[in-house]
This record gives sequence, structure tokens and C-alpha cells, in this order.
Amino acid sequence: MLRIGLTGGMGAGKSTVARILTERGAVLVDSDVIAREVVAPGSAGLAALAAAFGDDILAADGSLDRPALAAKAFASDEARATLNGITHPLVGKRTAELIAAAPADGIVVQDIPLLVENGLAPFMNLVVIVDAAEETRLRRLVEFRGIDEADARARIAAQATDAQRRAAADVLLDNNGASGLIDAEVHRLWDERLIPFERNLRTRTPAARPELPVAEANPEWFAQARRVIARLAVACGADAASIDHIGPTAVPGKPAADVLDIRITVAAGVTAEALRDRLADIGFPPVAADDPIAAEVRLGAGERLHANTDPGRAVNLIVGD
Repeated sequence: MLRIGLTGGMGAGKSTVARILTERGAVLVDSDVIAREVVAPGSAGLAALAAAFGDDILAADGSLDRPALAAKAFASDEARATLNGITHPLVGKRTAELIAAAPADGIVVQDIPLLVENGLAPFMNLVVIVDAAEETRLRRLVEFRGIDEADARARIAAQATDAQRRAAADVLLDNNGASGLIDAEVHRLWDERLIPFERNLRTRTPAARPELPVAEANPEWFAQARRVIARLAVACGADAASIDHIGPTAVPGKPAADVLDIRITVAAGVTAEALRDRLADIGFPPVAADDPIAAEVRLGAGERLHANTDPGRAVNLIVGD
């Protein structure tokens, strides 16, 4: 299955994008919904919170009094750690259950407000950021959600910055316009990138690659390479001695074809073959000798070539010692 991480600042319109993707057939795993579910009345999570913080965090109907909990849980680092120690494992367990229940050919959209803040981007096949200017988001929060302006500003300030979210974005959806303008862009994303990406990932087939002419240097290549390298590092762990952006796109200001060249140097005692399945599982299957991609890359002795299954980001991955 294909795992998409979806996030954006408060008021950016993330829920709208999630709704459209769900209507197109995505399986939505909503972190906010799960966080409420694991502390619902009668749950083990709510009982654990009451035992840790006292029964006065419960409302008259037995549900969680969130302001009362917040007053206690955020009073100190120790209390916050206690809260996280109770809720995070429960959220993680329920998230894993929902993902495991999705079909093998599914596109799972994980709606995670704090995806960037919690460093979860490398665990996704693709990260989609819904972007809107801070003042636009502020206006929406005040006008449509009825949030006090000072409170809205404080909440926005507590989240990742726009620059931090954009650095994590494989796809940046501009939602500064009027309601409904983003819809067509989301449908294109589904049809032109997510559907073929899922198919390629499932069948372990490198994405079809049109002939790419040499183009002017793109400063985004470096950020794109960093995101690819972060995913590879998660998959390879200690079996990779180094993972480096190489080739023409790694040279500042140099015109090049729009293909990222990444090299994994395996650790001592590890072979390139040992990483074959792990790389294929995250979307970098080996390239067959008769694939046109193989003609683009000159390999050294003992090196193996893999390529990305994402039709929106061409990557040549060279694995060797």
C-alpha cells in the first residue's frame, strides 16, 4: 500500500484535501480522531489518565474534561511526559491497526497535524502539505471556527513554521484561494501521481520516465534529495555506511536532467543484495538490465541500480560497497 502523510498549518484546509482524497477512494487515518477515540468514556486510556492525574479531569458525564487535563498535564515537563507516555502508545497502536486493515492496493492518507513537528515525514512514501499564508489561516480560524484571534495566533506560533513544512513537502498544495479552487489540483494529484505511484510500488516497477532534457539548475533538488535520503536512512538503518546525493543535480548551479542520483555505500560486511527487498518495499525496486533507465547509469563492479516508483520524482539509486 501507499502511505501518504498529509498535514498543514491550522486553517490551511487540510480537512478539505482529506475529504476529497477519501471520496476518490483513499483510506483515511485521522490522528485527531484516533486521539479522541483512545480516551473515550470507558476506554483504558481514559482510566489511565484518571489514575495519573486524578478523577477531577473527568466531566460530570464521565468523559474527558480536556481543559482540566491540559491545566495539569502542561504544568511541567514531567506531567507532559506522563501524558505522552499514556496516549502516544495507544495512538500508535490504533494507527497501526487501521493501516494493517487497509487493502494491499490501498492508498492510506494519514492526516497528522504534527507530522513535521514529530519528525514523521521519512516514514511516509509521500508527504503532502496544504499551504496557506498565515494571515489567511488566521482569518479562517476567526471567521469560520470562531476562535479568538489571540488564541489562534498562539496556536499557529506553537506549530512548525511555513518554511519547515515546505522543506518536508513532496507535494505543496496552494490553498490561498477561494473555497473550491484547490479541488482540481487534488484530483490531478490523485489521478496523475498517487494512482500510478501505488501501482508501481505494489508491483515493484520503476516509474515510467520520459526523456528528460538538460534544464537549468533547480535549487529544490537539494531539498528533494534530503527527503529521499531521510527515507532511505530509515529503511537501511545501520546497514548503510553513507547515503549521498551525487551526480549533476548535486552540483550547485549546474544544468542537468531532472533526475536525482543517490548513492548508498553499504556498511562493512553488508552486500548490496541484502538491501534489495527493503529498498523495494519503500518504493525503490531494482532496475532490470533491459529497462531504459539502466542505460542512463554507468555502474561499477558490485554496484546495483534501483529507481523510484514515484512518477513525480525520478531517482537513480546506486547501491554498492
